Amino acid sequence: MSGSSFFDESKDQSLVKAEIVAKYFFAWAKVIIPQAKKRGEKIAYVDLFSGPGRYKDGSKSTPLLILERAIADPDMRQMLITIFNDKDSNNTQSLQQAIDSIPDIDQLTNKPVVLNMDVGKKILQRFGESCSIPTLFFIDPWGYKGLSLRLIGSSIMNWGCDCIFFFNYNRINMGLNNKAVKEHMNSLFGEKSADTLREQLQPMEPSERELTITEAICQSIKEIGGTFPLPFRFKHATGKRTSHHLIFVSKNVRGYSIMKEIMAKESSSKEQGVPCFEYDPATICQPLLFEYSRPLDDLADMLLDKFAGQTLTMVEVYNQHHIGKRYIKKNYKEILLKLEAEGKITANPVKRRKKTFGDDVEVTFPPKQS
Repeated sequence: MSGSSFFDESKDQSLVKAEIVAKYFFAWAKVIIPQAKKRGEKIAYVDLFSGPGRYKDGSKSTPLLILERAIADPDMRQMLITIFNDKDSNNTQSLQQAIDSIPDIDQLTNKPVVLNMDVGKKILQRFGESCSIPTLFFIDPWGYKGLSLRLIGSSIMNWGCDCIFFFNYNRINMGLNNKAVKEHMNSLFGEKSADTLREQLQPMEPSERELTITEAICQSIKEIGGTFPLPFRFKHATGKRTSHHLIFVSKNVRGYSIMKEIMAKESSSKEQGVPCFEYDPATICQPLLFEYSRPLDDLADMLLDKFAGQTLTMVEVYNQHHIGKRYIKKNYKEILLKLEAEGKITANPVKRRKKTFGDDVEVTFPPKQS
C-alpha cells in the first residue's frame, strides 16, 4: 500500500495518533526548554515521513498540530527548529502549502524546513549522528522500509532526544518469514534477534505471535540504549485484529512517565480504571466486557508481596513498581487507599483530606506471613 493511502485512514485513529504525538511534544518541550536555555541550545522536532499535512477528511496531521502549538508558546516560537521530510514530492508540496497557510507562521524564529529525501544512510547522517540538540523524532512510515534499529538508535543518541515510531504489525508479521524482505526485517530487529524470533513464531497462535513480536522489538530497542520503550496498540474497526502500534522510546524515566499518562488518557477502554494502552473502536460500545478483568486486584497483591515489611512514600512505591506495567499513578493511589481502608497497610499521616493519598504519604506494608 502506498504512503499516501495511510492518510486516507479512518479519522478516529489518525486523530488519536496525532494527538498522542502532539501532546507529548508539548510536555517534552516544557521539560527540556529550561535545560536547553542554560546550555544556550535550541530544541528540534523532526518528522521523517511527514505526509501532506492533512488527512483526506481535512483533519490536521502531526506537523500542523506541532507548529500551531509552537506558535502559541513564547519560548518555542524562538527556540524550536522543525524539519519535515517526505520522499513523495506531492506530499511535500501539499505540506508546504498547509504550513504557509497557518496563521502567524512568520512568528517562528526558525522557518520550518520541508525536505524531499528518501530515508536512508544520508538522512541518518544528517538527522541522527550529527544531531546535537534535544530533538523529538517522529518516524511514521506506512510499511517498514526506512525503519531500522540504527535509525531509532541514532535518534535517541544525545541528551533530551526521544523517538516515537509507527510499527506496522500486520506488514511486519507477514514479512518476518518472507525471504524477499529478510534484510528489512534484520535491520529492524537486529539479525540475531530476527532469526530467534522466526524460530519462536513457528508454532504460535495469532494472539501469541503479536505479543512475541511486540516484546521482541521492545527488547531490541533496549539493547541499543532505548531504556524505556512503551507501545500503544491500534485495532481495526471490528476490534478483532491489530492494525499497528505506536511505540515511544526514551532513555529517561520522566519522559516514559509523561507519555504513559498521555497514552492512558487516549486509551479507548479501562479495566477498573487501569488503561489498556490501545485504541479499539469496538470497545467503545462494549464497556461491560472489560470489567470481567480485575487488574487493580492484581496490583494490590503485587504491592503487598513486593514491598512486604517495608516503609516507603507513595511516590517511591510508584517509581519502583510502574516501569513495564500499564498502571498509572492514579491507579497506585486508588489501590493504596483501598488497602488502607481494609486495614492491610498503614499510612502516615493518617489524617488527610478525604479520599486523597499524596506523593509524600508514608506507607508501611506488613511482613510476609510464613
